[in-house]
Amino acid sequence: MRRRAVLKAAGMAALLAGVGTGAASRGAGPASANPLWNALFQAWVPEIFAPLPDPPEHSEAIVIGSGFGAAVTALRLAEAGVRNTVLERGSRWPNDPWREIFTGDDLPDGRGFWHRTSFTGVTKVPMPCADFGGVLDVTEYPGIDVWRAAAVGGGSIVFTGAMVAPPKHLFDQVFQGVVNYDELDSVYYPRVRQMLRLSTMPADVYNSAPFTHSRIWDQQVRAAGYEPQANDSIFNWDVIRSELAGASRPSATAARSSLGNSNGAKFDLNQNYLRYAEGTGKSAIFPGHRVDSIGQDGSGKYVVAVTKLAPTGQVLGTRTLTCDRLFLGAGSVGTSELLVRAQATGALPNLNEHIGDGWGTNGDVVLARSISSPSATGGGVPSASRILDESGMPLHLESWYVPGIPVDTGAVASLGIVLDPTRARFGYDRASNGVGLSWPRAAQDAVVAACRTVDHRIAQAGGSMMDYTPIGYDAQGAFTAHPLGGAVLGQATDGYGRVAGHPGLYVMDGAAIPGSTATVNPSLTITAVAERNIEAIIRAGR
Repeated sequence: MRRRAVLKAAGMAALLAGVGTGAASRGAGPASANPLWNALFQAWVPEIFAPLPDPPEHSEAIVIGSGFGAAVTALRLAEAGVRNTVLERGSRWPNDPWREIFTGDDLPDGRGFWHRTSFTGVTKVPMPCADFGGVLDVTEYPGIDVWRAAAVGGGSIVFTGAMVAPPKHLFDQVFQGVVNYDELDSVYYPRVRQMLRLSTMPADVYNSAPFTHSRIWDQQVRAAGYEPQANDSIFNWDVIRSELAGASRPSATAARSSLGNSNGAKFDLNQNYLRYAEGTGKSAIFPGHRVDSIGQDGSGKYVVAVTKLAPTGQVLGTRTLTCDRLFLGAGSVGTSELLVRAQATGALPNLNEHIGDGWGTNGDVVLARSISSPSATGGGVPSASRILDESGMPLHLESWYVPGIPVDTGAVASLGIVLDPTRARFGYDRASNGVGLSWPRAAQDAVVAACRTVDHRIAQAGGSMMDYTPIGYDAQGAFTAHPLGGAVLGQATDGYGRVAGHPGLYVMDGAAIPGSTATVNPSLTITAVAERNIEAIIRAGR
């Protein structure tokens, strides 16, 4: 395994050196500056190079984005008879039991990242990658890197699969009564669990070799006095069993998941909400369509400026589309950028003072501790369990595989999610027409310290063999994979996502969440809140 990894790394380096990595066109120029890599990607995944259809000039409703909130919106609108157009900047990736559709996060290539030539992940090891329209956008702000999806299916393509409801008392602390937890718990969380076929890890998978790290993790937290709780997961256990049986190329059992599951082991939105929406005949999805700006014309129609992009970054055209109602589901960063820019330029002049406010990182931290005795740990991806600690800043730790390293490291990893009250505000730079924010270093230091304290306590009680602190691998928090806020419910919008000042404009994604989902992964809560909100919008007819 190590030899293959080294050979692949050497081959990638040689290839990149031979053809150059130069900046892709990024919306200008004839094509990407890396034609050899593009030829390889076209040979490996020809489906994403197929001609892209054009959306209609006018739609009853446009949905921007295709992640959890957007997918819910598209389906429920279609079921209510509202024809809708879904615009997604990324590609629509297929699945195949034997082809390597997606790249691994051990030695990623351009399929992994949205137009980057290098990436430094949680392992702190810089990795070259060809400039291409891959599935993960890394947006760098002062103080924080934000990881967000760029693919049909949005975050469901690149997340870890854990879908967990937050503790009620912490949820109420964050949402301040704008969303009723009991309503989510009785109606909308169960609806999402059914739609996404959520379930905990079965015993036969848990006891298999790739999930040795899950069992070690649970043993160590029990030694420290915690009782691990099983996580609901979006993974299809039958596909994982096929990997274990040799009937499919390993992906979810081989530490290859953060940048997509090639064989469809992750039951992503392309296999449920989006497929069901298209099945109604009233919803159509258009990959390769980046929304650059939004506004409203004199007649009240919403105006959406779109650039059509090939996966290489080549511009295939620009258009202006219109709709009667506009639903924003481009994720916290994407939706906030569109609204902040529209407010600053006067394209949506009636937006209120809360636009761009209330942004948070969900308190993300990655941690690693050593095994307790010599053992292989395995590379199983789905998270089996979690613990809640409220001895300091409230936080959950979730069991995780070690991402980004193609060999067995003798480590077990955790994803820490801390109840961090820090919030930032998006601002607009007129000179560049850019939208950005700055995140305080002190906030990240605090969440890292909170997680480190708990994880070190577990390592000591569980008899970990090594301390990773001296080399800086015990706790890292210079990123977030869970950006939230920017157009918060009850502030920039009413309690159901209707944007203040502009009837017919709605926020349906993580931008509506007030910076945190109360110590758990946001995906379940984003989806459930979207179900709640679109139901109310359709019922009221506005």
